[in-house]
Amino acid sequence: MEQPIKILIVEDNVIIADDMQSMLEEIGYEIVDNVIVYEQAVDVLKSKEVDLVLIDIILASDKTGIDLGKHIRDNYNIPFIFVTSNSDRATVENAKTVKPNGYLVKPFEQQDLYTSIEIALSNFDYENKGTSAAGESQNDKTSPNSVLKDSIFVKKQHLYYRIPFGDIQFIKADNVYLEVNTIDKKFLVRSPLKDYLEKLPRNKFYRAHKSYIVNVDHIDAVNSKDIMINNTLIPISKDFKEFILSAMNS
Repeated sequence: MEQPIKILIVEDNVIIADDMQSMLEEIGYEIVDNVIVYEQAVDVLKSKEVDLVLIDIILASDKTGIDLGKHIRDNYNIPFIFVTSNSDRATVENAKTVKPNGYLVKPFEQQDLYTSIEIALSNFDYENKGTSAAGESQNDKTSPNSVLKDSIFVKKQHLYYRIPFGDIQFIKADNVYLEVNTIDKKFLVRSPLKDYLEKLPRNKFYRAHKSYIVNVDHIDAVNSKDIMINNTLIPISKDFKEFILSAMNS
């Protein structure tokens, strides 16, 4: 069983910070600490293992969240997300200088917080894999021990279900929702199909049709117009048909 993601919250509004902590713990993340100023955050980063930091831009100290973002960029190989009430152009432009992995505007819901963290971790993990492939070493201690390495979380009612990538057979777009199909379950997710595809392993999941993503490991049969997965016929585009035929003949 993989360890939960360890998150540091840096937020000077105690009520908001406690609310965030409750949301995150309900999802399954581990809160390393919950601090209000730059100096406390620096001390936590020195002494504890942290996978991701949530940072309010305006803090109860002379140094801001942007200063903390710069400190993290200069000293640690971990992602961070700005969580702020400010979305004016000047603040956004200033925040961009330290290249945050996300920017979440208050007020927000639990799903917004979860989605921001999930995308930040997924993109950060992907970027680090790319850097490693180019021959640069990584510090194992500071690399995020991401729950997203082999799975994704999907909300159903009041719970977030962990679905290993290998269990996902296909995903169907239905208006503003996606229907994520596993061997024995279906989950509804509110997301564009294109955005969801970016969260999935590129060597297994492909856009088979404008309305479908498929896991090629689950294809049972194929003809000139469709593929079959678990007795479900799924239409395929011309490009995907050529890709499948090429794979079959190689």
